[in-house]
Amino acid sequence: MEASIVHSFFLIFAGATVIATFALYTRQPLIIAYIALGALLGPYALGLINEPELMNEMSHIGIIFLLFLLGLDMQPSHLINMLKKASWIALLSSIVFASFGYAISQAFGYSQTESIIIGVAMMFSSTIVCIKLLPTTVLHHKHTGELVVGLLLLQDIIAIAALLVLYSIEGNSDAGMMQFVLPILGLPILIGIAFLFVKFILLKLISRFDRFHEYIFLISIGWCLTTAITAEVIGLSAEMGAFIGGVALATSPISQYIATNLKPLRDFFLILFFFTIGASFDLSLLGAVIIPAAALAISSVILKPIVFRYLLKGLKEDKSTSWEVGFRLGQVSEFSLLIAYLATSIGLIGNLASHVIQATAILSFALSTYVVILNYPSPIAISDKLRKD
Repeated sequence: MEASIVHSFFLIFAGATVIATFALYTRQPLIIAYIALGALLGPYALGLINEPELMNEMSHIGIIFLLFLLGLDMQPSHLINMLKKASWIALLSSIVFASFGYAISQAFGYSQTESIIIGVAMMFSSTIVCIKLLPTTVLHHKHTGELVVGLLLLQDIIAIAALLVLYSIEGNSDAGMMQFVLPILGLPILIGIAFLFVKFILLKLISRFDRFHEYIFLISIGWCLTTAITAEVIGLSAEMGAFIGGVALATSPISQYIATNLKPLRDFFLILFFFTIGASFDLSLLGAVIIPAAALAISSVILKPIVFRYLLKGLKEDKSTSWEVGFRLGQVSEFSLLIAYLATSIGLIGNLASHVIQATAILSFALSTYVVILNYPSPIAISDKLRKD
């Protein structure tokens, strides 16, 4: 197993180096390069890496670190204010996107249940892609970053509710009821405990041993994973737990030091995440799903900016900010992939419908990334003028 992991890591990161170099020379986004590498080396093409599930588990850690670092950048008062303002926009827009996804799926002849699941998968935008394409200055200090993050968090809450429904279908009725009740009770308790622990224990330890950088690094990782696992135990997502852990630390001056030092670790696992998306896709089904997936992906990239543009008028946001937020949220989410895998495992949708969702996510990642890097500031923009870290 050790040799297999080392061999897989060699192929992934040596291959990523080569394909990233090619992408940079040809001025292509790195995210697309990593997904293409996964498709090439994965079990459905060259078959050089046959452990996509192992890679998927490891890449999940990158998402956890991403949400933890995102939390470190969010002041609790600003976050609460934004969530209050944007809640109705997140809910209404999700209904619109689900309706369009359902209608398009019905037009392509998918069953009622499959169309509903595909519609639900269309509701959400990708936290990973959005945050990856947001410059640090926009994320930290600009109103646009606050809007994007607030809407993403509200969508994540809706996505978790959708996943809980699927889990309840998978299990028995008693367990299903507990899966609803436990998160509702556990969320405020987790938030309260996290803030109290940070205030009375964690910050005191950090202030006492802040000269030892290795200790700060270790305690940060330990706190991130502790809140992530605790959230999973009470029925929430590990990503939400990590975000809560980050927000609890955000009021401390050391939060930005922690964020800076954990970014390389986050990027390491996020490369695995994008690689796994490509490696998990069965290329033999591409011909059967490409047309409906393209229709769904294009409708997502076009429809989401329009919907957010007009809904954000209700918050009196200016036109340029509204369009930018909409285009940055124009793709389908990694939660959609999870919904596809889970719905397939419990027999709600067939393999073709599952791959339609997967192909839609991949295509929307690509289309949305190109739209953003060609028009808005981002760390991987093609234009030197728009490239901002």
